[in-house]
Amino acid sequence: MTAAELTDELVNRVTWKIPNALALVGSRSGDERNAMTTSWITQLSMEPVIIGIGVENTAVTHRLITDGGSFTVNLWDAANTRPFVKFAKPATYEAAAGGDGPGTGTLNGWAVYEAATGAPVFVDAAAWMDLEVRHSVNLGTHTLFMGELAAAAINDDEVQIASMSDTRMKYGGVKRH
Repeated sequence: MTAAELTDELVNRVTWKIPNALALVGSRSGDERNAMTTSWITQLSMEPVIIGIGVENTAVTHRLITDGGSFTVNLWDAANTRPFVKFAKPATYEAAAGGDGPGTGTLNGWAVYEAATGAPVFVDAAAWMDLEVRHSVNLGTHTLFMGELAAAAINDDEVQIASMSDTRMKYGGVKRH
């Protein structure tokens, strides 16, 4: 079989076949918090444990990770992919009223609390990682943020973690104009 011409359609179709986990990335700088859906996540090193995520350079999350120096990766149950649609645009944060503790609240109605780095962790995440940025590389439309694992937890070890194939979502390929 010979290679086909690299049309935008072919590039999109082939890159959308890359198996990708879906997660919510939490970010914070000062009092501003956000979360966004991502499918560009990978482990890059074992010692130290470094996790990499790709974030669009124009995204609110890019600015918050750059300024705040940390991010969380919140993995979700494949049976509940509804949150991913809610975080395709910048999130609205509401602090918890009363005595729920500092750093607790909601992002787009989903309960969060502060990780050790200050970035938001979702209460309903099946598992999460709190990461301190060690490196970042601008790769064109996106920046690869590389974070060292600072804390982590598994809230539900029995579920299958959501991936792009569990939804109708598509991301990657060539930039859509």
